[in-house]
Amino acid sequence: QVETEQLRNSLLSSVSHDLRTPLAAMAGAATSLMNADSQISDDARRELLQSVVDESLRLSRLVDNLLDMTRLESGSIHIKLEWHVLEEIVGSALRHLREQLSEHSVTTQLPVNLPLVHVDGVLFEQVFVNLLENAARYTPAGSRIEITAREVASGVEIRVADNGPGLPRGTESQLFEKFVRGDSASPDGRRGVGLGLAICRGIVQAHGGSITA
Repeated sequence: QVETEQLRNSLLSSVSHDLRTPLAAMAGAATSLMNADSQISDDARRELLQSVVDESLRLSRLVDNLLDMTRLESGSIHIKLEWHVLEEIVGSALRHLREQLSEHSVTTQLPVNLPLVHVDGVLFEQVFVNLLENAARYTPAGSRIEITAREVASGVEIRVADNGPGLPRGTESQLFEKFVRGDSASPDGRRGVGLGLAICRGIVQAHGGSITA
């Protein structure tokens, strides 16, 4: 009961802040557009409209994470296992995050003889999206992000690494818990809801794998 109450409080705290922030920004930009007189410049108008688009996408990602976590924990998420080329899954995730990664140097080292991976392609792409989004969010512009993979006895080992500030020692496993966030804020001052890595762990474990930091 104590754990349930703590989870409920964490959820309410996250929802009250992380969901209301983009809503407030969207409402503010829309109000400015409605109240603006004819003197508003085209550049200012485009900037306000872009703010609405950016914040709505951010809100959508937050809601998707909450729904994904709910499905994972309830066991209602269905794993559709198929054989995939890992490079294609990684490439799709990179295309999805093209804008967020535009100021970073991203390199991939995926051997041509890497075996096919037996995974749910959609879910595993989400793992890469969450990991890469974190790397882009918590490292300064110009940072390097590297994706490497190799065949090991138990299957395929994949690494996503960056040359950012890293994780505080002792928090490596805690960050995979729900609603746990690192101490460092992103360059824009925003912090996620604390579900991205928990979802990564849920998806990887549902495939019989493991994930560590």
